[in-house]
Order: sequence, then structure tokens, then C-alpha cells
Amino acid sequence: MNRIAAPSLAPVGTGQRITRLRLWHVPLTSHTAYHMADGKTCDTVETVVIALDTDAGLTGWGEVCPIPHYLPAYARGAAPALQELAPVILGGDPVGVEALMACADAFLPGHVYAKSALDIALWDITGQVAGLPIHALLGGRRQETLPLYHSITCIEPDEMARIAREAQAQGITQFQVKLGASGDWQTDVERLAKVREAVGPGPLVYGDWNCGATTLDAIRVGRGAAHLDVMLEQPCATLEECARVQSATGLPMKLDELAHDTASLLAAHRFGIMDAVALKLSKFGGLSATRRARDLCLHLGAKMCVECTWGSDIVTVAALHLGAATRPDRVLNVCDLSGYVSPRLASDAPDRAAGRIAPPDGPGLGITVDQDRLGTPDLILE
Repeated sequence: MNRIAAPSLAPVGTGQRITRLRLWHVPLTSHTAYHMADGKTCDTVETVVIALDTDAGLTGWGEVCPIPHYLPAYARGAAPALQELAPVILGGDPVGVEALMACADAFLPGHVYAKSALDIALWDITGQVAGLPIHALLGGRRQETLPLYHSITCIEPDEMARIAREAQAQGITQFQVKLGASGDWQTDVERLAKVREAVGPGPLVYGDWNCGATTLDAIRVGRGAAHLDVMLEQPCATLEECARVQSATGLPMKLDELAHDTASLLAAHRFGIMDAVALKLSKFGGLSATRRARDLCLHLGAKMCVECTWGSDIVTVAALHLGAATRPDRVLNVCDLSGYVSPRLASDAPDRAAGRIAPPDGPGLGITVDQDRLGTPDLILE
């Protein structure tokens, strides 16, 4: 455990002060290993949990969980970035999140994934001070429950169809089919066909390559599955390549990895490949930045999956608050990330029910993090 003291360079505010930051690294094990294109696998992944303590006795919780080889982010990079930000964080007023986050951006440009956990923790404290759930502070609750999708690991087509049937029996109506792990486009067509047959007409089925396909393979899959009523997700590593796939197949397109700031959203819209988009907190830098992205997507007309890259209860609940404060007709779905992994970090966090999930109604995030499960912090800044 490292204990570091730093002078404060935080802005002067009117409320309470942050006196301490604690940080833990927690291994999260997926109930099922997630195999993706280009050799990516999500099995046991380390998440970063932080707690901000104030001089009024409040604690705000944040989390970020980068998947290895997925985005320009890594779990062990969060602690050094937050150490660098200590002069801004310690002594700062946690109420009025965006003022402190603006100082953090000026002091340390970039490193948005580390700042995402900080931003979530600040919103948690702000909600506790206000006595309101975060969704109330983000504009108000627009729907009681939110639709979930179920992500299906890229394995044998028949087994993927079985997983889809099981999820559908639990009320799920949207299915993300991972593609590309076997390296042959014909099996990817079979995967989409078997899942579509398993769930029948009506439910949303979309195939996701996680940037791992060539335009040739993605176009062949898209044309082979065009009669199935499916959507494609992030086949290639550039917007230009994704646009070529969309143009050649005529299928709707969902973006994920390439949507990470205002410029990327506007560019994707110009290319005509943003029928749907994943807004992930860690890619944009937390709730504050993702809310701004949400508002832009409302203007551009895209449907949104409001979620994060990976993680447990803290980051799952944070995304649910933003999803609940978003126009229902523009929320494609959300994800119960914590339902895919163990351990769970908050016993009172929500679970899926009949294919949907609801954010908590308590102040701030509205959950109670089990500090005994976290153990001794790996880093303390004070």
C-alpha cells in the first residue's frame, strides 16, 4: 500500500472538502469466458475501485475496468494518473462535479479512463449531499426500468443458440452475437443464423466483431446474413472501413470502440454508420462527459447503448442512472455488467428481472459497497 500526501491545487468552492482517496485493484472473473475477434478474450479482468472521503464523513465510489487489448487504457494505469491528480483532488469541493473535472483536465490532459472513476465518485457524493439519486440530478427519471441486451461469447453456433434461448426465457429481447473468433466468415454467418432462428422474428440480433474483421470478411458475412434481419456492430478498426461495410451490405450499423468523443460521434454520423452507438463511461471520461455525448446523440438521432467497458456494481449502476435519465425512445439498451462477473461488490445493487433492470432510488449511486470484500487499499492519497 502506498500513502502519498500532496498540496492542494483544487478550485475554491463553498461545500465540503475531499480529504482522502483510496484505491483497490479487484480481479473480476467472468462466469463465461468471452471470446472475441482478433484473439481478444475477456475472462479474469482487473477492475479499479476508488473511494473519495470528505471532511463531512461522506464517501463517494467510482470504478473503471479496462479490458486488456481492447482500448488505449489499462487497469494499472489508473493509480498513477490519480496520483498525478492528487493536488487537484485533495482539498477539492466534490459538489459540482464538472468544476473539479475541468481542473483535472487542465492539470492532466487525457487519461479519460482514470478520470471516469473519479467523475463517478464525485457524482455519488453530489447525490448524497443533495439527498437525490444521480438520475434525478441528470435530468430526472424517464422510465422505471431499462431494456437489457445479452452478450453471447463467440463459440460454436449451436451453443450460442442455446445461450440465446436461455436468455430469452429470462425476458431478454436483444442479443449481441460475438463474431470472428474462429477466423472464418461462413461460421459467423451460421452464428447469426442459429441465434436468429433460436429467438425467432422480432428480437434484435446484432453481430459484433470488436474491430477485428477485415472489410472483405465483414462484407461477406453481412451479405450472407442480410436476409436474417440483423444489425452489424463495429466490424473494423476505422470509420472508413465500417462505412464500406455498411455501404456494401445495406445493414444498419452500431458503433462501439470508435465512439469516444464529440469529434468521433460527428464523424460517424457524417459517414452514415451510427444507427446505434455504445456510450461507455470509461471511453468518454465518466458521467459528465458521457452525458454531453448523450445529448449530442439525441440531436443526431442515434439510438444508444448506455454502459461501460466492463466492471462490477459501481460502474454498472452509474450507467443505469444515465440511461434512466435518457429519452426512452432513444435508449437501445443497457448492460448489467456486474451480472456477468464475480465477485459482486454491493449486495444491494440491482439485478436483471424479466429482461430489464432499474437503477437504485437511494441518494447518489444508491448502493452500499462491501468494504470488507475489497480488503486493504492498494493506494491511499491524503
